[in-house]
Amino acid sequence: MIQRYISKISGPLMDRIDIHIDVPAVNYKEMRSTTEPEGSAKIRERVVRTRRRQLERFAAARHKIYCNAQMSSRHIRQFCDLSSDCERLLERAMTQQGLSARAHDRILKVARTIADMEEAASIEPKHIAEAIQYRSLDRTYWT
Repeated sequence: MIQRYISKISGPLMDRIDIHIDVPAVNYKEMRSTTEPEGSAKIRERVVRTRRRQLERFAAARHKIYCNAQMSSRHIRQFCDLSSDCERLLERAMTQQGLSARAHDRILKVARTIADMEEAASIEPKHIAEAIQYRSLDRTYWT
């Protein structure tokens, strides 16, 4: 039933999802490893720190939004300043993958969030590349 529903989803609907991630099965050695995985408390701490950073950014600029996902095109232009390397990378992805204006904005919001998680002041090419990767799966599996 779910598979039938998923197979009917295409282009415009998938474009409204910010991140697409293929999660492979855990291999046996990882499952049996004695190494302790990162705990939920530590992950939560990182998320809370990132969200606080976003809250502070928008409050300082006197905007009535609280996270990157809420940014409008105007906010994206203000808070997602790109170097020429980032611009070239994003332009190439947009052209090669035929991405929409909506996808462009989603990539920048996700890249800004990735940079925030790393506590980076500006978006770097690696942040853009990672955000593009999250958009690429819908092109691979859903078209």
